[in-house]
Formats: sequence, C-alpha cells, structure tokens
Amino acid sequence: MTDLSPIPALGGSTARLTKIGALTLAENAGLGLASLALRRGGAQPVPMGLALPGPGLWHAGNGIAAFWTGPGQWMLEGADRAEEDFARAVKLAAPDCSVTEQTDGFVALEVVSSAGAAPIERLCEKLVNVDLGRFGPGSATRTGLHHMTVFVIRRAEDRLAILGMRSLAGSLWHAVEGAAQHLEGAAT
Repeated sequence: MTDLSPIPALGGSTARLTKIGALTLAENAGLGLASLALRRGGAQPVPMGLALPGPGLWHAGNGIAAFWTGPGQWMLEGADRAEEDFARAVKLAAPDCSVTEQTDGFVALEVVSSAGAAPIERLCEKLVNVDLGRFGPGSATRTGLHHMTVFVIRRAEDRLAILGMRSLAGSLWHAVEGAAQHLEGAAT
C-alpha cells in the first residue's frame, strides 16, 4: 500500500509563513472546512453549540467557527481539524442538513498585524472591494481578489483570513504577498 502524506496547498513540506513589516502571512494548512445547507423545511441547527451567523457575519465558539455563504447555507471551520473527517463531525451535529467536505478544495491564508487594524485595512483596500466601515471583526463576505473569487473573514481588528480555491493557491499567495510588500515599500 502506498504511504501518502498530506501536503499544504502551496506545495511545501510545511505551511508557508512570511513576515512583511507589521503583517505576518501564514498558510493555515490545519483548517478543516465543511459546507452546511438546510434542507427544505428544515430547522436551522446549532452545530456543536455554535449559533450560525446571518448574512455578512462570522461567529466562532466551542472550537469551531462559521460564516454565512447564502440563504440557508454556511461554511464551518474547524481549527487544526484538516486531517480528520471534519464534515462527518458536522453531519453528526446537524443530521437533518446537507453537509459536504470542503477542506481540500480551499487554501486558507491568515494575515495578522502586529500594529493593530491599520495595516489590515490598508491591505484590504489594495486587494478587495469591501466597505471597511462595515467590515469590522465578525464580518465575512465573498468577493473578487484579482481574477479569483475568495471569502474574506475579519477574525479580529488585527486578523484577517482569506479563503480561495486550492487550485489557485499560488496566485492567491502571490497577490496577497505582493500587496503587503507594496504597502511596506510605500511606508518606508
């Protein structure tokens, strides 16, 4: 039998990490993802004790997080659960819903600022079309970034996550890293 080992979306032996000025960019290879959709006439569940958020929102608690992706639909995140069957755990917690494994379909980039909200907001201004006045902590949206469609999550004032298609992982990293480098160059 072949001995297979999982590799991060960016293809390295470990998840990619770089620091550019006040920003740290990290590939979050441990993030488990599962989509959850209500079935016709089904009640909205509270999987693993987490209240599912409304449009434009992201909630975290009880070791998981979720963001709204459409009417009756959410993406659930499990920190450090990429190597387990996270979708199965979600299905057990929401048996009357349709659940689909999404972990291997996405790359997750985490951006952390050591200088508060300003560097995160400047990066967002360069990369995505979001109203920063309304995009505070606990916000999530689907938007365009260069030629890609991504989910952008404002985890905290100084933290941002960008989820994109795994097949475009290199392009996404290049776009975010390039924008961060440009901002750092403009600041000096």
